[in-house]
Formats: sequence, C-alpha cells, structure tokens
Amino acid sequence: MRPGLNNLVEYTKAARFEKAGDKERLGAQSISEAERVNLAVTIGGIRMANPVTTGSGTFGFGPEYAPYVDLKRLGAITVKGTTLEPRLGNPVPRIVETPAGMLNAIGLQNPGVEAFVQDHLPYLREIGTPVIVNIAGNTVEEYAAVAGRLSEVGGVAGLEVNISCPNVKQGGIQFGTDPVMAAEVIGAVRASTQLPVIAKLSPNVTDIVAMAEGVAQAGADALSLINTLLGMAIDVQTRKPVLANIMGGLSGPAIKPVAVRMVWQVAQAVDLPIIGMGGIATPEDALEFILAGATGVAVGTANFVNPRATVEVIEGITTYCVKNGIKDINHLIGWAWKR
Repeated sequence: MRPGLNNLVEYTKAARFEKAGDKERLGAQSISEAERVNLAVTIGGIRMANPVTTGSGTFGFGPEYAPYVDLKRLGAITVKGTTLEPRLGNPVPRIVETPAGMLNAIGLQNPGVEAFVQDHLPYLREIGTPVIVNIAGNTVEEYAAVAGRLSEVGGVAGLEVNISCPNVKQGGIQFGTDPVMAAEVIGAVRASTQLPVIAKLSPNVTDIVAMAEGVAQAGADALSLINTLLGMAIDVQTRKPVLANIMGGLSGPAIKPVAVRMVWQVAQAVDLPIIGMGGIATPEDALEFILAGATGVAVGTANFVNPRATVEVIEGITTYCVKNGIKDINHLIGWAWKR
C-alpha cells in the first residue's frame, strides 16, 4: 500500500483507538444515556435514524459491505451513480493514491437503471434503511428519464443528482460548473419525480453559493457537498499522466478543509438541509461538518480502508453527545456560526 491510503489507514486506526478508550470511560450509566440521545434527522423529506449515509461510489450497492456493517444501522444508503444505459467506465488505470487520499476517474461504471431496479433494489428494500440513488446523465433528458423510472418503483427514498457530468450537447462543459445548466438539470428532475431531490454540488467553481442558490430555486429539496476536486498525477519515470483519463477526482482527508468551508458558506446562504462530505474518516470529521451547518454526513473514501467507518462514525457521534450533554443531534447543526 502506497503512502496515500496508508496514511488514511493510520489516521483511522488512531481514531478507533481513541474511540475505544472513550467507550470504556463511558460506563454503564452513560451507555444508557446514549440510548436516549436523538440522532434522527430529516433531509429533504427523508427521515433518517441518524445523520450518516454513504458516499456514492464508495459503498457499491450495499451488499458488498454487509459482511462488515449492519446496514440497518445506517441513516441511509447512497448507492453508486446510476445512468439511463449501462456504462463500462473509463480505461485503466483509473485510481491513483495520493499523500492524503486518492484520485479516481472511474467514469460512472454501472449496469444502468433497469438492471439496478431488477437486480439491486429488491435487496435494498428488504433492509429497510432509506435508499438514496445517485443519478447521472450526459443530457438533461437522460437525467429526467432516470428520475422518472426510479419514481415508478417502490423502495427509493430520494435521488441525489450528480451534476458533475459533461453536457454532450454543450461541448462537454460540466453541468455542475454552470449555474444555468445546473438549474436546468435540477428543474427537469424535479418535474419528473415526486421523490426528494438532492443536488450534489461540484467544488470546481468560483462561487459555490451561487450554484447552491441556483439549484435551490430550480426545486432541489436538499444539497450534498462537496463532490471531488479535479486533480491529476504524473509518473516521473514515464513522464506521463498516471490516469488513463489524465485527470480525476481528488477525495479523502486532503479535501476536508475545502469541504467544511463550502458547507459553512452554503448553510448560511441557502435554507436547505445539507449532506456534508469530503474527507470524513472519524466522528470528529463528521462533527465538523455538522457544526458548520450540515444536517447529515456521507462517509466515502474511508470505506475503502475501513469497511466499518460508517458505524464507527455513528458510535463516535453518540459518544460525543453523551460526554457533552447533547440530547439531540439537531441542536449541533450550524452551532459554529449560530451561537
């Protein structure tokens, strides 16, 4: 294992050691108190037992992590990006480790919406945890078609709209970097479904607040941010880009300060619930986002090095609430700027 994910492994190991010590110090009385802490949140009409979901593309469709995590304990399961037709994804190599995370250029490899509905959704329905489906497309019409199809079946709690996709009708410009195009996508999805619509914002913009305001006006029920930062790596031996796609999305602890800053800005400007994401590996990471204004959080890259990261974050948030006399997690949302 190279330095990037190895550093993340050590980071999460240290956090688990500290958390284990906290649990021992809590004692029986505090464990009873933990049961009385309200972790339930509502995001765009989606009622979650706790604020923790999974980062799209890092948790598969759920069964992949079932041997390690009780999926019923999660606040929601956000599945990998789903498109109208199957996609093979980008050529390899498409993952590069970095000093504090990873670059990926997977290319939205997925079996398509029909295969998801037939092969994966039945399993997820049985779990009972809210299912958020991340959707993507190359045109506004594709987004609307996927949203419409998912509205016809039961078991989907909401849609997370990945607007960080190239618009093939506009020369490949990403929907998520243009306020007008982003709003057009969200408006089309909104018109195609009664399900809650969560707009996933790209950080690769000059004004994240303007993007948030645009999709809010177009009908988004909630926001998720941030998606990955655009980056690249060059092999000094071959003197060529490492990724076959040349550029990819940077994720992991390296991007957390950027993500927290953007959540802080958007939460104060737009009156919509936010799912914060970007470098969350520990309960403390998650709490930073909540204090900045996020109602929920998504654990992403950390799942690759610690399959139990999601439940450990849930447990750690509970421990924090007990130790600090917090009876309701909702009281912490935006604390850093509200008080």
